[in-house]
Amino acid sequence: MITDLKDRITRRDYTVGVIGLGYVGLPVLLRFWQVGFRVMGFDVDAGKVKRLTVGESYIRHIAHETVQPLVGSGRFTATTDFSRLAEADAVLICVPTPLDAHRDPDLQYVVQTADAIAGTLREGQLICLESTTYPGTTEELLLPRFQARGLTIGKDVFLAFSPEREDPGNSASSLAVISKVLGGVTPACGELAEALYATVVGRVVRVSSPKVAEMTKLLENIYRAVNIALVNELKILADRMEIDIWEVIEAAATKPFGFQAFTPGPGLGGHCIPIDPFYLTWKARAYGLSTRFIELAGEINQAMPAWVVQKVMEALNSCGKPLKGARILVLGVAYKPDIDDQRESPALEILTRLHQQGALVNYSDPHVPRCYGHRHYPALDLVSLPLTADTLRAQDAVILVTNHAAFDLDLIRDHAPLVVDTRNAFKGVPSSKVVKA
Repeated sequence: MITDLKDRITRRDYTVGVIGLGYVGLPVLLRFWQVGFRVMGFDVDAGKVKRLTVGESYIRHIAHETVQPLVGSGRFTATTDFSRLAEADAVLICVPTPLDAHRDPDLQYVVQTADAIAGTLREGQLICLESTTYPGTTEELLLPRFQARGLTIGKDVFLAFSPEREDPGNSASSLAVISKVLGGVTPACGELAEALYATVVGRVVRVSSPKVAEMTKLLENIYRAVNIALVNELKILADRMEIDIWEVIEAAATKPFGFQAFTPGPGLGGHCIPIDPFYLTWKARAYGLSTRFIELAGEINQAMPAWVVQKVMEALNSCGKPLKGARILVLGVAYKPDIDDQRESPALEILTRLHQQGALVNYSDPHVPRCYGHRHYPALDLVSLPLTADTLRAQDAVILVTNHAAFDLDLIRDHAPLVVDTRNAFKGVPSSKVVKA
């Protein structure tokens, strides 16, 4: 069977289904379509399905022009009908894996998706989980559900894990050029999954098991979380010592070996770094271990929005103004520059904390016309203000949280009475005008 399936992949006589059409799933679907496969997109959000069906993108950094060719190609379907999963030869799972209120893994979307696939599973299908999760998920949650169908994994159906490495808004790190780590439940599973992914990426890195692939993705993000926490902690110390941490980092980065520069900020955001490390801390407890580095890094990074608010308060006090009643404009509510993704953005907590302390808060973000509080900040609902000289002059302080390329730094410097800069964007501007945080 596997020889026939690989031959069909080579001939593009093969249908790739993608479950979850968000920041990860939509680029995956587009890439497989671009290289000639039939593609099916599955999502519970009827709005997304409707927009894709008429050739519209709902993700700002993915242009309508990229999506429009899908329509009328004869190789594309988008649907909310999960009973059609049997029509796909390969099913790639790209659903969210958030944390619950206790910062434990919330795998409800993975479980619901696995149940839906199990209900239609047929011989010859390849199932690959791409959602970031703890080591063991593929074999502990998906494998038993598929085996219960009476099908042999590695012979009748095939199961693998290959973590997404999507970097929204970074055109230099598209799916086509990033190596794909992959672990199959059996060698045959890995062989078939490798044959499929090799058609859309430059290099597939086969590892010995799904657990290794799951752990690989966590290591990548934990490495970043721990190092960001380190420079965030040093930022606070340097501030007390009246040392510019950014100058220190620049100097250290001149060393040609043994050092990689990480930069501090107002806190972590996005779908990976603030969340993924805690999947491992949760799993580690089942083995009687405490991942202290990860937990400490989390504490430090989660404390950054509060530290930024404290710096705003101190900056206003130095001007003879209290935080209560102050007009404050947050610049950027997306979690990284030049995208519209607000997930886990530190700006949301900064806005909420400022409001709770009596400040009159607004924001400006050219990529996010309306700022919802999402799961953690349900009361937050603001509309972006235009970034004009009048808007800036009307504030008591502005806080640069996300350094979008569209922001006119000269305009901000010239008209904002006080700037709290969390990104070192105003390097060289006198401290009487700009406060680093």
